[in-house]
Amino acid sequence: MNAASQSPITGLVLAGGRARRMGGEDKGLVEVSGRAMVQWVADALSAQCTTVLVNANRNVERYAALTGLPVVGDSVDGFAGPLAGMAAGLAASETPLMACAPCDSPLLLPDLVARLHRALTGEDAQVAVAHDGERMQPVFALMHRDLLPSMQAFLVGGGRKIDAWYAAHKVALAPFPDAADMFLNVNTPEQRDDLERRLRDVGRL
Repeated sequence: MNAASQSPITGLVLAGGRARRMGGEDKGLVEVSGRAMVQWVADALSAQCTTVLVNANRNVERYAALTGLPVVGDSVDGFAGPLAGMAAGLAASETPLMACAPCDSPLLLPDLVARLHRALTGEDAQVAVAHDGERMQPVFALMHRDLLPSMQAFLVGGGRKIDAWYAAHKVALAPFPDAADMFLNVNTPEQRDDLERRLRDVGRL
């Protein structure tokens, strides 16, 4: 049973960054084994959520065409970071909960949302965030939609650091000690090539 069968959840793919280390190429559109990374993440979230959105601040038409999903942009100018993307997703969401994951981590677990949901409800928290056993992974999260006003006020006040916003709310940590591959970020062409080789070696291509 996935989390979506327990409670309506919107999934959000965060693809609104500058991608400086990718030579300016829009990371979500970078292909891993012939498929754009945004498609990897969107497909994984679609299997776990009621509906899925993409947060992007450029190449909006390409994202929409690739995924067939609604694309929402930040309301804060200047590539304000993942928190601005989350706010855009919450504003567009029509469900009580929203789960998010970054576009540059294509190997999402099929039970990511369910495990976040268990942590959220188990601790009666406002936000559930993945923890890899050593540190929090702040952009792999599940949160209540009614946090939108708080997030918008934080952003309007100049806040950008996601950890600082989390510190003002009740956060449950969802343990993922078995998920090193899920937290792999593909930030450079070299990392993309390394991931393709690894997938080929284990027969996932």
